[in-house]
Amino acid sequence: MTRMNITNTRIVTRERDFLGNLHVRCGNIAGFDEGVLRLAGAEDWNGDYLLPGFIELHTDNLEKHLMPRPKVSWPEFPALLAHDAEVAAAGITTVYDALGVGDVDEAALRGKDMSDLTRCIDDAEKAGLLRVEHRLHIRCELPAPNAVRLFEPFLNNTRVQLLSLMDHTPGQRQWTNVEQARVYYTGKKGWSDEKFDHVVNESKTLQQQYAKPHREFFVEHARSRSIPLASHDDTTPEHVSEAREAGIAVSEFPTTFEAARAARANALGIVMGAPNVVRGGSHSGNIAAADLARQGLLDVLSSDYVPSSLLSAAFILVDKCGFTVAQAVATISANPARCVGLADRGEIAEGKRADFSRVRLVKGVPSVIAVWRGGKRVA
Repeated sequence: MTRMNITNTRIVTRERDFLGNLHVRCGNIAGFDEGVLRLAGAEDWNGDYLLPGFIELHTDNLEKHLMPRPKVSWPEFPALLAHDAEVAAAGITTVYDALGVGDVDEAALRGKDMSDLTRCIDDAEKAGLLRVEHRLHIRCELPAPNAVRLFEPFLNNTRVQLLSLMDHTPGQRQWTNVEQARVYYTGKKGWSDEKFDHVVNESKTLQQQYAKPHREFFVEHARSRSIPLASHDDTTPEHVSEAREAGIAVSEFPTTFEAARAARANALGIVMGAPNVVRGGSHSGNIAAADLARQGLLDVLSSDYVPSSLLSAAFILVDKCGFTVAQAVATISANPARCVGLADRGEIAEGKRADFSRVRLVKGVPSVIAVWRGGKRVA
């Protein structure tokens, strides 16, 4: 469809929301009018919201489809298509598929070679099977001995548009509380208590041996290719200072107020988990995202492990954290676009790509009715 007109819809721009009409031409937004003009031949949305397509910077959802249970591998192609359909249905039109590289457990997904998966994404795109635009966010586990080797399939992959530097050594950052880490690894990964204790004992040695040289490798790689960098689970102001010195522009999931305030002072974009907002707190026992939002310390929401949480969390920011609808929607559209330098999308504005969704509130609960990318309906 090269032309599309929508009338009687509540348009959400970067600054405000209002009833009006939207005009799409050749895959881009040609303009909009404020006020309901009841355009002849236009789609009447009966007051439903028109939101910009969501931009997801960090979702583990593809990994979840690739390994739906501990040590249960799923074929790449159907896993990719199922993931693609799920994120599209959630209103996401640009997704940064987060893939971890590096794991002491070589039977884990992040301990495996991802070459076949990268080819699978390319093949699915060439066949016209993908509903949303897929980019790659490679999560680099710095203390893992195999991290650099497992990164090799991504060295010259132009789909890689974001790198994050992680260190999940128990006793610091996300896992300051070691017993919270035990619950996670024994529950999600099926580790025995004995295996967890062994890994904890080994992890500090691996951190001392590999974290620094691996950090230097990934930072230099990102710099040489102008790939945005993110830090992960900053806990102290020192973590943020270290990130800033490395040229990092995004702080993912700071775990304390102190780290979030330091991120703001150093002009790092602050990303928090939408599931954290929906659940009312962190599953790791760290700072609640809503508390940061109330203090003006949240820029971007990430669906993390539940794609549909983006929309739900945005409207919770409106209901419980004092955000306007425009401010809340910006956390899942305009703000993530800005953090990674996407200038052609992320907001309802003339000349931007026609990525948008129709959203209806039913008893205060937002639901995605339909989704368009580049003016073409995809969900």
